Amino acid sequence: MSTPPSAMPVRALLVLGTRPEAIKLAPVARAMAAGRQFEPIVVTTGQHREMLHQMLGMLGVDVRIALDVMRARQQLSDLTARLVRELGAAMREQRPDLVVVQGDTTTALAGALAAFYEKIPVAHVEAGLRTGVIDNPFPEELNRSLIGRIARWHFAPTPAAARHLTDEGVPDEQVFTTGNTVIDNLLWVLAEGAGDSAFRTDAKRILVTLHRRENQGERMRGMGRALTRLARRGDVEIVLPLHKSPAVRDALLPELDGQKGISLVEPLGYLDFAATLAECDLVLTDSGGIQEEAPSLAKPSLVLRTTTERPEAVEAGAARLIGTDPDAIVTWSERLLDDPAEYRRMATAGNPFGDGDASHRILGQLAEDFAADVPVGLTASGPYSTA
Repeated sequence: MSTPPSAMPVRALLVLGTRPEAIKLAPVARAMAAGRQFEPIVVTTGQHREMLHQMLGMLGVDVRIALDVMRARQQLSDLTARLVRELGAAMREQRPDLVVVQGDTTTALAGALAAFYEKIPVAHVEAGLRTGVIDNPFPEELNRSLIGRIARWHFAPTPAAARHLTDEGVPDEQVFTTGNTVIDNLLWVLAEGAGDSAFRTDAKRILVTLHRRENQGERMRGMGRALTRLARRGDVEIVLPLHKSPAVRDALLPELDGQKGISLVEPLGYLDFAATLAECDLVLTDSGGIQEEAPSLAKPSLVLRTTTERPEAVEAGAARLIGTDPDAIVTWSERLLDDPAEYRRMATAGNPFGDGDASHRILGQLAEDFAADVPVGLTASGPYSTA
């Protein structure tokens, strides 16, 4: 159902702080800005300030408010408190009809919590991801579960994610399976034809991303040693964009800096990252979003974690959860590098995370609910009630 031309647009405050949030909310913001039904108000918290500034203009996202909440080596409790306070003030100033958060970051949790305190309904993009282990990944598993208790709209990327929510008691009519907006943005970027790959040779190309808190320290140093062993094969080129986290750099630089066959690069802008992903042969990652992007480009992924909130890729055969043991990393990497049949099975598994039209499904549902005579705010019965 469309909003009548004479109606005021729905003021939607989109909260993002990290690069993955920007990537996954950009299609929603662009779609809102392209029509008359919504007025997008994009607020950046600066949780990944330098990374965001590389890409927001390129993604066509018009930022209304830029906060500055990061402090050197601050504790999560300090960051969360600062985010809730600053976002609450922005919401009181902007008076939105709706707050949109994405995923499971501290920014997303603080945005949802501040909206709850201001009695503004929340839409959660990429809802329903679960590992079932409250501190793995940390703090993301708890963050997304808590957002699930606050949100009015739950936009799940897959049927399995939607089932997690309904199993937890979220009413069916508030859960919507849309696909993941990361696919929307990846296809948009590749259609633009921009970006430069970070690979420089014709060797077997391995793209590595590492940053998880639970992997930092000795576990990540072991991953670094595994990468060194792979590089010594002599027939691979490993590209690792170094996360800005000092803990990540402290773990990886002593192991990898100066190693032949390994290129440590600064975080890539999104266009360049997409081009690099498109050129690689294999992905090694402890990240989340790349598990969704890689299958769209037929790139097998080895997930360097003990759990994943995206089991659909593993179940489809496009990814394999191998843990963090250095020997396992080397064994599985070499199996894919040297066994064409095994590689082909993973590369052709397909993508369970969507078709590139998630953002339009999200906007369609929001527009329908705001245009119809359906209560969308908090009620005495709680955020899940539509009575």
